[in-house]
Amino acid sequence: MKSIFTHLMRQLDDVLPGQSPEVKYGYASLAAATWLSFFAAVLVEAWWMAVLPAVVLLVYVTILDYRKVFYLLLVCIPLSTELELPGGFGTDLPTEPLIVGLMLVFILQLAFRRSVLPQGFMWHPITLLLLLHWGWIIVPLLTSSDVFVSVKFFLAKTWYIITFYFLAGSLLRTIQDVAHFFWAVCIPLMLTVVYVLVGHAGYGFSFEDVHRVLSPFYRNHVIYACIMVVIVPFVWFVRQWYPTWSWQRVGLGLALIVLVVAIQLSYTRAAMGTLILLPLIYGVIRLRLVKSALLMVVLVVTLGFWRLALDNYYLDFAPDYDKTITHTRFDNLLEATAQGEDISTMERFYRWIAGFYMVGERLLTGFGPGNFLEQYKPYAVNSFRTYVSHNPERSGIHCYYLMVPVEQGLPGLLFFLFMVFAVLIYGEKLYHRLKCRRSQQAVMALMLSFISILILCIINDLIETDKIGSFFFMLMAMLVNFDLASRRPVAKPD
Repeated sequence: MKSIFTHLMRQLDDVLPGQSPEVKYGYASLAAATWLSFFAAVLVEAWWMAVLPAVVLLVYVTILDYRKVFYLLLVCIPLSTELELPGGFGTDLPTEPLIVGLMLVFILQLAFRRSVLPQGFMWHPITLLLLLHWGWIIVPLLTSSDVFVSVKFFLAKTWYIITFYFLAGSLLRTIQDVAHFFWAVCIPLMLTVVYVLVGHAGYGFSFEDVHRVLSPFYRNHVIYACIMVVIVPFVWFVRQWYPTWSWQRVGLGLALIVLVVAIQLSYTRAAMGTLILLPLIYGVIRLRLVKSALLMVVLVVTLGFWRLALDNYYLDFAPDYDKTITHTRFDNLLEATAQGEDISTMERFYRWIAGFYMVGERLLTGFGPGNFLEQYKPYAVNSFRTYVSHNPERSGIHCYYLMVPVEQGLPGLLFFLFMVFAVLIYGEKLYHRLKCRRSQQAVMALMLSFISILILCIINDLIETDKIGSFFFMLMAMLVNFDLASRRPVAKPD
């Protein structure tokens, strides 16, 4: 061992001339530990031992400067993969260990340094509404149908909020930070998109085979398409920050084209529809119509539900069991959707109706966070049953705005909507208050990306996933920071 260490030190004299002995000893120790861990892993056939030095180094760097590890986490979000663990557990690697580690380090930082967060961040109305939304989850947790599942949900929600809202809020404060955030996400995302497109090309870009080429980065084509939609507004506006014909502007122009094509080839209706709506949403914000749009949405949704419930009118839309099938061509899928014969759409109706009956059963506290899956079958209406109603994938309700009241009661939905409405109203006011064009573009990108997530959540459950939920909270944190910065008085030169 001593001869190996001495040899490493001699090699480092050539590689790191002029460095102090302490630095060289550090490098030599890390190299020796890496080799020993590797050989130990081979001898005892335990792969985890091989990564121990890297884990120790990562912990050390996190404690020393968690900003670097936070950006590493951003890079890993598009690259993460899901791993099923024994006992019904699952995790996202490498993102979830990084999220938990950063949360713990940030809590320690917050305990000893109160200036970690920007002044006024904790008392901003959006932060207070987020805390109300987060804190309410404890109430339905206490009356949950399965407390163990609800505790897992609450813990996951906790480290998402602390890491992606509070820690991100301490780091992503300026235009430069937004640019760093964008590049840290965009580059690895584009690598995964190219990877999927190349693999998909081998199947002739067929609708039926798109799911074959998504592994290991994406669970399904919905997550793949949605993360692309979320990043599109940033690509559009950030490219305008660079000179014409610069490599950044040209590269982002090409990336925009690739993303639009990839979204089309993902054959995800929600993502394609959201992409088409982005120019309209841009106009709503520009014309200061956000409050009017929110009022109209609330009225339309309320009247729609009232009409469907009146005299059980919703039963008139029950599908024909034998005609509601899976389609292997996208044009057939669109036609079937319009005729109420698409299996994925009608299966959503099957679960949504069950969800409405569940809300009526426990209006105040719901069935507990994370408990829809195990509780909805007795509340389903067989008239809407499809060939996949046995739910072999164990997927959720496919509507976040219904999942929340089912699991957290009607107060949980109201707290969530108050928070979302506050983000939209503050974001619109902020956009029109800012004088700097680049800051306006950054806020518009944040708003369009945030609203994209809200639209996608109408027929999906996305906020508890690392690839979409992480952006949901980071976008809120960045908007709060821009709002706080815009209200601070500008120092006048002497």
